[in-house]
Parts: sequence; C-alpha cells; structure tokens
Amino acid sequence: MVWLANQLDLLLVLQLGMALFWILTYILIIFRGFRDEAYGMPMVAICANISWEFIFAFIHPQNALQQKITMVWFALDIIILLQYLIYGRKEFKKYLSGMRFYASFFFTLSVTFLIILTITQDFNDFDGRYTAFSQNLMMSGLFISLLFWRGNVKGQSLAIAFCKMFGTLCASIAFYMYFRTNLITIISVAILFFDLMYIGFVYKLSRKNSDSATKFS
Repeated sequence: MVWLANQLDLLLVLQLGMALFWILTYILIIFRGFRDEAYGMPMVAICANISWEFIFAFIHPQNALQQKITMVWFALDIIILLQYLIYGRKEFKKYLSGMRFYASFFFTLSVTFLIILTITQDFNDFDGRYTAFSQNLMMSGLFISLLFWRGNVKGQSLAIAFCKMFGTLCASIAFYMYFRTNLITIISVAILFFDLMYIGFVYKLSRKNSDSATKFS
C-alpha cells in the first residue's frame, strides 16, 4: 500500500509539473509577444493546441484535475490566438492580406479541430494521449521553423524553450512509467531531440542578435 501511494504521489507530481511548466510556457509566450509585438506560437500549433484543449476540456473531459488544467491552458491559448490574429496579419501582409489572412487561419482551425476529434473517436483515444504527443512533436518542429522564418528570436526566449521542454519531459516520464506504449516512447524521444535543438537555436540566435545590436549601438 505504501509503494502504491508513493507511485500515485509521483504520478501526481509529474502531472502538476507538466501543468505548471506548460502554463509558464504560455504565460511567457504571451508576455514576450506583447513586448516584441510578434506572435510567439506558429499558426498550426495554435490551431492544434486550442482544438485539443477544447475537445478534452468540454467534449471528452478527462479526470477532474486534468480538466481544470486543460481549461487553464485553453484560456491562455485564447490570448495567444488573439496575438497571432493581431501581429500575424502584419507579418503576413505581403502574402495574405486582409480577409484572406483570417480565412486561412479559421479554415486551418476548423480542419485541425475536425481531425483531432475524428482521431479521438476513430481510434478510441478519449484521453487524448496520441493526439497530444503527436501535435507536441509537430510543435517542436514548427517552433524551429519559426526561428528560421524570421531569422531572429522575436516572440521566443530561452525561458520559453526550457519550460516547453520540461513540461513535455514530465508528461513523457509519466507515460513511460505508468502508461507506456512504443509509439509514445518514440515520439517522446523525438520531441526531446527537437526541443534540445530548439534551445540551441534560440541561444545561438539570441547571441547573434545581441552581437549585432552591440555593433550598431
């Protein structure tokens, strides 16, 4: 019984660690976005995140604690979404002007929502584990792409990169210890690899931008 209690305590610690680090990630993205006047999360990542959170907070809710956590994530992602609509329109004005920008976003959001909902129902993934880890892997790649797209760290920071990695690590360790599957283990390792790459690229670009600012100051 003591062993079981310790195991449950560890699982709770990992769940709360995941929640805390992802909440910090979102808060840091929001603050950095307002400071830099740039969105901090790629469009497809925003669509996937907010779709997953809506589905597993309101349509297929998980346990009471996780449902509350997911609702907090959802609320923070609403702000990140608004930042994208405000600042993204300026960034993409050369490619998608006016209503085409908004139409592309809401089309992507609708398709993403339907895909995640359909996967959940067709594959009986009602705790959202496979969709969560899959889109987390996608996010890791998209964050790196955003850095290369801009060539700077606008909307990004080392704190964001580390919090994202630690949040995912908590989830990965929990699933490896208690709900292990081969697919999620492979995805978890891949996410860690890309997150470490992301941290390295943010650090390198931060140093480069800092050196450039010093030269012209």
